[in-house]
Amino acid sequence: MIVREEFLSRLRKIFDLNLYEVKVWTALLSRGTSTAGELSNISDVPRSRTYDILESLEKKGFILMKLGKPIKFVALKPEEVVERVKKNLMNDAKERTKRLEVLKGDEVLEELTGLFTKGIKFVEPSDLSGSLKGRQNLYNHLDMMIRDAEKTVTIITTAEGLNRKLEALMPSLDKIKKRGVKIRIAAPIDKNNLAVAKELSKVAEVRNMQNIKARFVIIDSNQLMFMLLDDEKFHPNYDVGVWINTEFFAQALEQLFELAWKDMKPAK
Repeated sequence: MIVREEFLSRLRKIFDLNLYEVKVWTALLSRGTSTAGELSNISDVPRSRTYDILESLEKKGFILMKLGKPIKFVALKPEEVVERVKKNLMNDAKERTKRLEVLKGDEVLEELTGLFTKGIKFVEPSDLSGSLKGRQNLYNHLDMMIRDAEKTVTIITTAEGLNRKLEALMPSLDKIKKRGVKIRIAAPIDKNNLAVAKELSKVAEVRNMQNIKARFVIIDSNQLMFMLLDDEKFHPNYDVGVWINTEFFAQALEQLFELAWKDMKPAK
């Protein structure tokens, strides 16, 4: 059986399988039912590994084992496999979430926090910086920064970026708003994001920014994250941001923003 490498590569990414697993699985799909020895020959997977691979596929819900002599393995419909994988992922996510929730009151978290607190004392504020790749990582870090805000949050973004902010950051913005944190958002506002601007206006002062194209966030006038790439020209996976803990630079940038903010019109 010959299966294109590109197809195997896609299966590995979609179903989170290793190379041997996708080879054995596709081999079994092509046969419907087969023995481990036959699958080893068809898939070109070493016989010594085939049983382990089949056992792994069975646990993940891809195949069934048919008892008898010799033991045979039965392929499931791909549609059924997709449903099983989805359920397994959801159950696994729920279980991990429960473990993490329990960890909040556990001594393990206290020890980890103690290690971090002791270690942070030896770090210069200017050393607390780093780069992040991928838009999801950027928003995860932005969300953390916003949740820790105590006084102010200033967000400057693009038209499409405003839409993303609602989905990714609205829950945290709502929470800090209730704590009394002042939130300001500036972005180009048009018919495609006007509804989003109105929704964000519930937690922030939103103004229309037409003559400046930028993407950065300032927290409490001392933390800054700015994105290096144009979000219209690059895929989200290639997005890059830089986070810096620098009161000097953050305040300077915020002062420049104040000048532009005065000329911006409130979102209507």
